Formats: sequence, C-alpha cells, structure tokens
Amino acid sequence: MSTRRAFIKTLPAVGAAFSAAGCLLAEARAAGDGESPAASAGPEHFHPKGKPPSSFTRAVLRQARTRLPFADDTDFEEQRRGLIAPMADGIIRADDGHVAWDMQQFQFLEQQDEFDSIHPSLLRISRLNNNYGLYEVVPGIYQVRGFDLSDLTIVRGRTGWIVFDPLVSQETARAAWALFQTHVGEGRPISAVIYSHTHGDHWGGVRGILKEEDVRSGAVPVIAPADFLVRTVAENVYAGNAMNRRLFYQYGLLLPAAPHGYVGQGLGQRVSAGTTGLIAPTRYVEKPIETFEVDGIPMVFQNTPNTEAPREMNTYIPDRKALWMAENVIASMHNIYTLRGAPVRDPLNWSKYINAALYRFGREAEVMFASHHWPRWGNARIQAVLRAQRDLYAHMNNQVLHLANQGVTINEIHKVYALPQSLQQTWHCRGYHGSPEHNSRGVIQRYLGFWDCNPATLIPLAPSESAPLYVDMMGGAEAILARGKRLHDAGQYLLAQEIVNKLVQAEPQNQAAKDLLADIFEQIGYQQENPGLRNCFLAGAYELRSGIPEGATASSSSPDVVRAMPTELFLNFLGIRMDSRKAEGLRFTINLITPDNNERFIVELENATLTNIAGFQAEKPDLTLTINRSDLEQTMIGAKTLEAQIADGTAQVEGDAGILSRLAATMVTFDPRFEILPGTKVRGAANRVQSDPYRADSGEAVAE
Repeated sequence: MSTRRAFIKTLPAVGAAFSAAGCLLAEARAAGDGESPAASAGPEHFHPKGKPPSSFTRAVLRQARTRLPFADDTDFEEQRRGLIAPMADGIIRADDGHVAWDMQQFQFLEQQDEFDSIHPSLLRISRLNNNYGLYEVVPGIYQVRGFDLSDLTIVRGRTGWIVFDPLVSQETARAAWALFQTHVGEGRPISAVIYSHTHGDHWGGVRGILKEEDVRSGAVPVIAPADFLVRTVAENVYAGNAMNRRLFYQYGLLLPAAPHGYVGQGLGQRVSAGTTGLIAPTRYVEKPIETFEVDGIPMVFQNTPNTEAPREMNTYIPDRKALWMAENVIASMHNIYTLRGAPVRDPLNWSKYINAALYRFGREAEVMFASHHWPRWGNARIQAVLRAQRDLYAHMNNQVLHLANQGVTINEIHKVYALPQSLQQTWHCRGYHGSPEHNSRGVIQRYLGFWDCNPATLIPLAPSESAPLYVDMMGGAEAILARGKRLHDAGQYLLAQEIVNKLVQAEPQNQAAKDLLADIFEQIGYQQENPGLRNCFLAGAYELRSGIPEGATASSSSPDVVRAMPTELFLNFLGIRMDSRKAEGLRFTINLITPDNNERFIVELENATLTNIAGFQAEKPDLTLTINRSDLEQTMIGAKTLEAQIADGTAQVEGDAGILSRLAATMVTFDPRFEILPGTKVRGAANRVQSDPYRADSGEAVAE
C-alpha cells in the first residue's frame, strides 16, 4: 500500500504558497487591472500576485445567474433526503498522521450567497457536494457521502452488509464504515464487496474495511466486471507519470480551497490523501447480463465496457426496485476526453448502454443511485434522468460528427457545437466533470485524430521554435506586453493569452510575461463552470507565478496495484522506460521463466527497441533468467533489487548476466514534476528519488 500523492508532502514550497493567503488584497490590486478597491472588495487572495475578478469576469458570472434555472431546487431536496447522521469530525487523519480528508476547508462555500470569483453553477454543485454524513437510500440500502471523491454504498444482505465501491483511501473508508456501524450497522460484518469499475476511487480504500484473509478464505467474495484487474492496472501504467503530472492541473493539487482557488471537483469535493490498496476480485461478471445472488440478495449485473471506464457494470436489485448506475449516470456531464489524459471514450456506446438500462430496469425502478452524488426517487424521475443522460452523450456524438462532416475541425468545434437548450437547462447535464468544450474536441479526436487537415499544421514547429518568430514579427517583448495588457484590461482574455503565451514560449525567463499570462489565465479560470477547466487555468497561473515546487519526490505507486500487474505489462513498461538513445548498438535475447505461474517470455533488444513475446523461448538466448513471479514482484515493488535476488540464489541466471546491468543502464526514472509551462521549473531543485531500474511504476490509481 502507498500514500496517495506522498510526494506532495515532501514539497516545502506548497506550504509556503498556501501561507500566502494572508497577503494584502491591496497589494494584489496594485498590479491589477486598474479597478477601484471598492469594485473588487471580497475575500483575500491566497497568492501575493493573485488578482481579484475583473469587471468583465463579474459580468460573465452575473449573466450566468440569469440564464440558468436556479429556481429548480430538486437536487437539494434529493441531496438532503434520508439523512441519518452527519459526520461530526471534519478531519480524517491518515495512518501516518497527516490529514487524509478535510471537509472543514469547504465551509467557506456556505458563508455567503455569491462569490464574484466562482461561477454560480460551480458554486451550486460544490455546495451540493458538502453532504458529509450517512444517508438512507431506501430501507436496507445506505450511502456514506462526502468522505472522498466517491460515495460508499452499503446494502443489507442475508448475513451481513454488501459494500459497493469502497472509496479511494483506507482511512476514509474505515471512517465511513465506523459512522455506518454506529448508527445502522448492528455489528454485522461485511459479507461481500463489489467494485463497479476500474478507477481508483471505487476500490482504493478496500483495505480499510476488509481483511485480505477473509477474502482468500472464501468468506467474503469480491465481485468485479470481467477483465477488471488488467484494465485497472493498464490504464495507469504506460503514460502514468504524464497522467499524474496533468492531475496537478485537472485536480488543482497545488491550489488551496478558497474563493480564488480550488472550490471542488464536481464529482465530489476532492480526492483523499490516505493509503490506497487493492484486494483482487474473486468473482468476475463475464456475460453482458448476469444474474446471481450476493449474500442472499438477487442482483442483475449489466456489463457496460468502454463507457465511463474501460470496464464497468451497472447493478439492479429487483427486490428493492433499486438501480445502481455505477458512474455511468451521475449529476453531471462526464468526460468523453479527460484532461488528465486517457483514451477518448465512446459516447455513442455509452448512450446505448444507458438506453439499455432504461428499458431493461428503468421502467420499474423506484430508486436510482450511483457512486457519486445523490439518489433519485420515483419512476418518473428516474426515467427522465436516464433519457436526458442517454441523449446527452448521443447528441454530442452525433452532432459533433454532423458538424465534422461539414468541415468543422478539432480546433473549431468547441466554438460551434452546442447542446440543445433542453439539456442546457437540465442541471445534471451541466459540465461539472466533462465540459462541452473539451468533450466536443474529444469526439473529433476519437474519430478523426488531432490533425485539422490543413497541411500547415501537419508537421508543426514546436512552440519553442515558432514562438521566437512570432515575437519578432510582433515587434518584440515590449510591444507584446503592452498589447497583451491592453487586451487584458479590455476583458479580451482569449486574445490576450494567444499573444502573451507566444512570448512566454519564446522567453521562458521573462517574468513580466509570465505574470501577465498568469493574470490572464486567472480571469479565464474564474469564468469557468467546469471545475477541471477552472483548476487548469488557476494551476497554470500558480506555476507561472511561483514555479513548480521544489523538493525530493517519492514514488506514488501502490504495491497492491504493482503486484496485480501482468508480467507482460511490466515488460512493456520497461520498453517505455528505456531511453533508446542509450541502447544504440546493443543487441541481446533473454529467456525469462517464472516457474510458479508457468510463464515464459522472450525479451529482445534490437534496433534500440525492447520487445517481448509471451509463450515462447529462444533456442540460443544470450541469457536465461529464472525467477518465481512472486519473487519478481519484490523487485517490481522496490522491496528487493534483481541484483540481490540473483546474489542470494532466489533468481538463477545462465549465460551473460552482464546483460541485465547493461539494460539497467538504459532505464530512466520519470520526473513527476516535469515542466508544462516554460520557465516554471526551479533550477537546481532536488530530483525525484531514483528508483531501481527494474522497479515497476503503476502511477497513481487515478480517480475519475
């Protein structure tokens, strides 16, 4: 098990940035857009260079208040329904003492009706996500909400409690279970656990409520959709380091909860920072529709692969007319393209699975609940939500392609595509996780790729190559700064970012340019309804002003996830980790044998490329390495080096053992703080702790 984002705790600059919340607002205004202090009176900014919202930003937010259906408070009624007990303690601590979960930081959301730095719709969903306690869904079904990004759901079985989706961290799951037992649980044990899908906020806390020996003994089944384990691991491995770095932006990891900073994630308030683990499933739902009893309760499982996750399943409980929609239907538009990076999802497929749930279960269900947000009650309400969510994804797929077939490109679609007014006026179709802007571009990416079909963009220059030409043609840095400031002061922020970004790309050490771009990003961020978009712009502003925090960083991989990594996936990852420039001229063939699970691989290095194939052995290998898979896992998790395994006889080698050290010399350790915006990397900062060359890195279990 590992502590999520343990490396953030090692970054001393983060605390320094947060302590800047006490800076004088007058200082921020002194470098601002010239508005009078009275016009921008409000909460103090957390950053000494931070600016209040401009008059243009405030006008955008005022307009949003007039065009959205704020009189519809159905969500608040449903959110409050069934409350049994609130959670008394706003802080949940991790086992090593740091804060794993803090709901106190979001209480500022309740302290005034409006904030001129927060989109009113985003403020609304963030207030809805301040539900922190135990709720009854219907008799026999309960949820603990607000303890993590996701909800913990508990269903009464014949002998115990069936738990759906045990959160991100073991500490938050344990606290949720304790609250449940105090008020409802009757001391009954957990009789089954169900993982609805592969994202980490739906299984990472399982060790906080369940002992692995109870699973291995057969006493407690763990149920998941087919291919759960390999899909769970694979999604975070190949580009895991890049995904984790992009999470700094999408999830606002360096932003404090504050009116000018982080205000929630839409799906929930935040991702907990506790200890993650994984207990492998013992039963898989293999068929498209599969019915069986779980602790005496008949359940109908609907596999929905390649929807919100690579593998996911809805569940219907007929005896209670209760429909569990996992994360396929929530109180938001979801991601077709997710900003942290992932294969683009199939919105038409997603829509069809929702439609199938509607016609298979939705015409009789009396309650619908999910792994995020709150339930919906009554058949008419359930059908209305399912139909709108079905149409949300189908419309986006069909109409984006309709426009693409008329020549609208990936760089234009977000300015042309719009949802129908009926869906725009439906709260649960608003963009609190996905957004119409980045999802519409994702649909084109899925079907047509990144190229807009203009030959001039087919082999583009890198920004660092093209930007100096732009700067020169625009008259140099001073001219760009002056024009960028005028555009900023006129509220033309997208135009301003277009030219000031070019200057920052050309002159990464030009702090005046970076500060102006930060001011521009900040105003764009304030205007966003979507929390991911807001976080990205505000995170960019933060790094432009302060740089990427210093400090040594540690691996954030979960040993449980690494152990679940198939050997082939591990070997594939080594091929990614290898720097081919260091492998020029090397050539060898390795036979890898793992006797305890009877696996065999040929691993070859040729043409500066590392490949592998399962089920074969070379007749004349340069090296044969024999090691039990269970022992190889010790190297994969970083507990024991391969060199040590060979030295003590745990692993046996035949042939040229020096091949392993030569291969190891080509491996690099990825930096989880690589530079996104130029000139933000702190020079001379401590590097990430170098890992063993044969250590696997699963990346963090990404919550989605």
